[in-house]
Amino acid sequence: MTQTATVPLSAAPAPLPKKKHRNLAQGVVESFTHSIQAGTLKPGEKLPTESVIMEMHGVSRTVVREAISHLQAAGLVQTRHGIGTFVLEPQPANLRISSDTIRTLGDVLAILELRISLETEAAWLAASRRSEEQAQEMGVVLRRIQESQTRPGSVESDVKFHLLIAQATGNRYFVDILSDLGNTIIPRTRVDSASLAHDDPVVYQERVNREHDDIYNAILRKDAEAARAAMRTHLSNSRERLRRAQEDIAAKNG
Repeated sequence: MTQTATVPLSAAPAPLPKKKHRNLAQGVVESFTHSIQAGTLKPGEKLPTESVIMEMHGVSRTVVREAISHLQAAGLVQTRHGIGTFVLEPQPANLRISSDTIRTLGDVLAILELRISLETEAAWLAASRRSEEQAQEMGVVLRRIQESQTRPGSVESDVKFHLLIAQATGNRYFVDILSDLGNTIIPRTRVDSASLAHDDPVVYQERVNREHDDIYNAILRKDAEAARAAMRTHLSNSRERLRRAQEDIAAKNG
C-alpha cells in the first residue's frame, strides 16, 4: 500500500451529529479512533486535510489540531510536515504511561483512580513490612513537605513520600509503576489544585499535610488497615477536589 494514498471521503469517519459536545476535540478523536480500530482507516492511509475535517465535523481548525495531537500522543497517527497525517501500524500494548498523554483534568482524574487502586494496597503492605530505617526516612521527607509548604520543593518531597511507601512494600513492581508515573502521580505537578478548587493555598496545604500525617502515623504504628484507609481518604479527597473543579470548568464553558 502506498504511503501517500489519501483515504477517500467515503471511507473517512462519518461526520459527528450536530450536537453540543463538552469536548469537541474528544468527539473528533473518538470518531477517528473508531474508524482506525474498525479498519475503515488502514495503516499508511492519509487522513483528510484540516479543512475537510473542519467541514465534516463542524469544528474549528484549533479543535482539529488538538484532536490530531491527541491521536499522535495515542500512537495512532503520524504527521509529516508538508505532506499530511498518516495512520500508523498498531503498536503492541504496554503498561508504560507517558506524561505527554496526561493533558487535561480528566486525564489527571483517571490517573487518580489508578492511584487509589494501587496505593491503598501499597500503604497496607508498607505498614506490614516497613523497616525502622524506612519509617525514619518517611518522617524526614514528611517534615520537608511541611516546611516547604506551597513552594516547589513540597511537590518533589510529596513524590518522594509516595515512592518511599512503595519501596516499603518490598514489592519492586509497586516501585516500578510509581517510578514510571513519575511526577504525574501528584496532581499539583499538572494543575493548580488549590486554585481550581477555590481553596486558600495555605488551608489546602494544611489539609494535605494532615492527610499525609494520618498515612505516616498508621504506617509508623504498623496499623495496616488504618494505613489503607488513610491513603484512600487522601487520594479520594484529591479526586473530589479535581472533580468539582472539572465540573466548574465545564459549566463555565457552557
